[in-house]
Amino acid sequence: MAQLDIVDVAHAYEPDAEEERWALKPLNLTFESGKTYALVGPSGCGKTTLLNILSGLVTPSRGQVLFDGVDVTALPTKARNIAQVFQFPVIYKSMTVYENLAFPLQCRRWDRARIDAKVQQVAAALDLRDRLGQPARGLTADDKQLISLGRGLVRDDVAAVLMDEPLTVIDPQLKHMLRRKIREITEQFRPTVIYVTHDQYEAMSFAQEVLVMKDGRAVQQGTPEQLFEAPSSTYVGYFIGSPAMNFLTVDNNDGPFALGGRTLSVAWDIPRSTTEVQVGVRPEYVKVVTDPGHNTFPGRLLGVRDHGAQRVLEVEVAGQLVRAKTPREEGVPAGEEVLVHLPRAKVLPYTEGRLILQP
Repeated sequence: MAQLDIVDVAHAYEPDAEEERWALKPLNLTFESGKTYALVGPSGCGKTTLLNILSGLVTPSRGQVLFDGVDVTALPTKARNIAQVFQFPVIYKSMTVYENLAFPLQCRRWDRARIDAKVQQVAAALDLRDRLGQPARGLTADDKQLISLGRGLVRDDVAAVLMDEPLTVIDPQLKHMLRRKIREITEQFRPTVIYVTHDQYEAMSFAQEVLVMKDGRAVQQGTPEQLFEAPSSTYVGYFIGSPAMNFLTVDNNDGPFALGGRTLSVAWDIPRSTTEVQVGVRPEYVKVVTDPGHNTFPGRLLGVRDHGAQRVLEVEVAGQLVRAKTPREEGVPAGEEVLVHLPRAKVLPYTEGRLILQP
C-alpha cells in the first residue's frame, strides 16, 4: 500500500472558468499508507472529482498526484496499480464467485496454489467461502459488492483501494452489516482506503479520518471524534451530527458573554471585538434540568421528536432554538416552561462561522 499526496491540485471542467467556479479548488492533502479515509460532503462538493483524480480517470488542471513520492499525475488508471469499488457492483456475471476473485491474480500470472490460498483467505474474511462455486449472476446486491471489494483486496500490491459510494444501492437493512464487514476486512488487510460518501453517519462509523468538503474545498480533516467534538466551522457543525450542532448568538459586550441577559460561561478566552459571536453546543450535551444553576437558562418547550431509543426536545431559549438529545427513559418534561443547562466545557465559540479557541 502507498502514501498518496495531493500537491496543489485543482480542477476545472470548463478551461476558462474563474477559480470560484472550479470543481476543485487548490488542495494539499496526504493520505497515509494503511489508513482508512472518508470524503464526505453534499452533492457537487468535489469529492468524486478528487477520487477520479486519484484514480487517473481525470487529469487535474493543475498540481501533482504522488504515490509514495512518485509523480503519477500523467499516468492512466491502469498504470496506477489501484483497486476501485463503484456505486454499482462491477463483476463478471458469467463467472463463479471464485473465478471473480481469482481473475486479477490470473492476469498477473500468479501460480495456481498461490491464487487459491489468497482467494480462500479473502473469501473467509468476507463470509463468501460457502458461495465460491456459485455463479455471480444469482447473488444479492450486497454479495456482489463484497466481490467487488474482494477483487481489490486479493492483490497485495495495490497502492490504494478507492470506493465511490459503494453502499448507495444496498438495502438499508443490510448497510450496517456490510459497513461492519468492510471495516473488519480493511482492518485485517490494512490497505490505504479512500471512501466517498454523502452520508455523514457512514463516514463517521467507517473511517479512521474524515475529510469534510464544501464547494470544492477541504474544510476540515480529522478523526470522527475531532469533527464531532470541535467542528472547525459552523458548516461542519451543521453537517456532522444528527441533529446538527446548536448555534446561538450571544451578547458580546464588555464583561461576561450573555444569553438572554444571563451570563454564559465558556471554557475558552474569546477575543473581544465588534464581530458577532456564536456559541455551538451539541444536542447530546444539552440537558433539561429541574433546578437553576450555573449556565442554566429558562426556555419554552416547543416540541418533541421521537428518534427511537432517544428523543430530541426542541426548546426556545432567548428567542433561539436549542435541541437537546435525551434517552427515552428520561421521559418528557411536564409543561412548557423548562430549564436548559449548557455545560461550560462543551460550549465552543465561533465568529464569522469559524471556530476560535484560546484555552
